Amino acid sequence: MVPERLQVRALTGGEISTALDDLAELRIRVFADFPYLYDGDAAYEAEYLREYSAAADAVLVAAFDGTRIVGAATAAPMMHQKAEFRAPFEARGLDTARLFYFGESVLLAAYRGQGVGHAFFDLREDRARQCGATAACFAAVVRGADHPLRPAGYTPLDGFWAGRGYALVPGLVTDLAWKEHSEVKESAKTMQYWLKLL
Repeated sequence: MVPERLQVRALTGGEISTALDDLAELRIRVFADFPYLYDGDAAYEAEYLREYSAAADAVLVAAFDGTRIVGAATAAPMMHQKAEFRAPFEARGLDTARLFYFGESVLLAAYRGQGVGHAFFDLREDRARQCGATAACFAAVVRGADHPLRPAGYTPLDGFWAGRGYALVPGLVTDLAWKEHSEVKESAKTMQYWLKLL
């Protein structure tokens, strides 16, 4: 259960724009760590978030500690996502008009393990159902167990996602490019889809 001092709320429509700067900052900060190792770029963030916020029926679930946003999670209909996100589903004949895509879920380390992650999924799934979706999905970066930057004691979120009813779909993958801290330019990373029927 989320502690009383924290509030988790779903923002839609014009409300989303009020949280985009905080979302960009959280993405850069949280995704800098393993497994994404993202070397955040303000220009990339501005373009990415502009596209996301323009999607019809989008939702941004924000976790507030007072007036400060300490975590955020996004979702929007899959049919409004980039072609590379839709392509694996369309290739299998799956209807992206009935599918909701869950984007990032970023939360500062001090606030983890307090139920916020579950609230992020609950509110995004509620939004998906409200918009007529019959399934929800997300994509997670694929990193080998022997990755040189994998921290000691690192635990992937597979168990948490499975506990929420999501299942990894073998072969359902896409590629997304971003720049890691050790790279001089962007390179493609494999993203594995997880899916849940609503």
